[in-house]
Amino acid sequence: MYRFLLIGSIILACSTKPESEKADVQVTGAQSSVVADEKSQGGENYFIEAYMAAVEDIKEDPSVAKNFEGMVAIEGSTFEMGGDNDQAREDEMPKHPVRVGSFWMDETEVTNAQFKAFVDATGYKTIAEQEIDVDEMMKQLPAGTPRPDPELLKPFSLTFNEQAPGRDVYYPSEWWRMVPGASWKYPEGPGSTLDGLENHPVVHVAWYDALAYCKWAGKRLPTEAEWEYAARGGGKNGVYPWGDESINPEFANYWQGDFPTKNTVDDKFLKTSPVKHFASNAFGLYDMAGNVWEWTADWYHYHHYYQIAQENAVENPKGPSKSYDPDEPTVPKKVIRGGSFLCNDSYCSGYRVASRMKSSPDTGMEHTGFRCVRDK
Repeated sequence: MYRFLLIGSIILACSTKPESEKADVQVTGAQSSVVADEKSQGGENYFIEAYMAAVEDIKEDPSVAKNFEGMVAIEGSTFEMGGDNDQAREDEMPKHPVRVGSFWMDETEVTNAQFKAFVDATGYKTIAEQEIDVDEMMKQLPAGTPRPDPELLKPFSLTFNEQAPGRDVYYPSEWWRMVPGASWKYPEGPGSTLDGLENHPVVHVAWYDALAYCKWAGKRLPTEAEWEYAARGGGKNGVYPWGDESINPEFANYWQGDFPTKNTVDDKFLKTSPVKHFASNAFGLYDMAGNVWEWTADWYHYHHYYQIAQENAVENPKGPSKSYDPDEPTVPKKVIRGGSFLCNDSYCSGYRVASRMKSSPDTGMEHTGFRCVRDK
């Protein structure tokens, strides 16, 4: 959905500019102003049919599905979900009791090597590797929108565009650029490789791509509640996976310096780091803060915590039935957790265990990956 709207916003921007200005349009990403119908608010039945069909075609690999190597047993319990420190945002409030059952969780984010094994076994093609379906896209745009330049329909993904000092840096749409040919195999675009990155988390994977991998591996994506419980190391109330001590380069891979203009790279990693490079939390889970954002199973709804806080100790919550993001109310979003190498206290502090972020399920980015869980 967002990929369609992103292209659509560029088309509309180009079509309203004078001829003399059209050549100067920068393909850097944009917030959509396209009006969509009610179903585009998201919901448990709102999925892009072609992408779900590709997931449904994946068959579970019995040998992988029986393998628990690299997974950690998490004993369920009740914990306080949400944030209440001075960095907590409204969508993290109020803090409320939640009970989760026991489950297994991958001790690390899924690596490039693991994702390659999945692709080699199944022939799966990620969304970032597929051309935009122009007919499907035109259905999502206002009547009369001109058909796009074929160049805009080529496979692409979004990479971070570090800002020059002195520029107006407060618009996230300026931080990202569409890179034709960028994908999990070519993280920086054509000419880049995974050499030396085999043990780094896979990126440029959309939610649907993560779902496909999980199905092949006999696993699933964690619920938002499972993810936070695991990040906390159980019933602990620390701000971070390691406790309350402020983040520093010894604890996680995150942005040091002034975001988004200068990364001092005190942790030695400009982008992703190898999994297991930093210490694990109390459950033996690595990179629950920083490195890459992680997809969860839940739809994102800004007011969801207020809705469920009325109940006492909700058990195994599956998230809201519909998505709502006040910043982009027409775009359904899934919850992502854990922060990334781009997070900094001055912007998102996404490495806090309660921090919530959201992303369109059809959009992969160079700071987003995932890990899986399995029922116990």
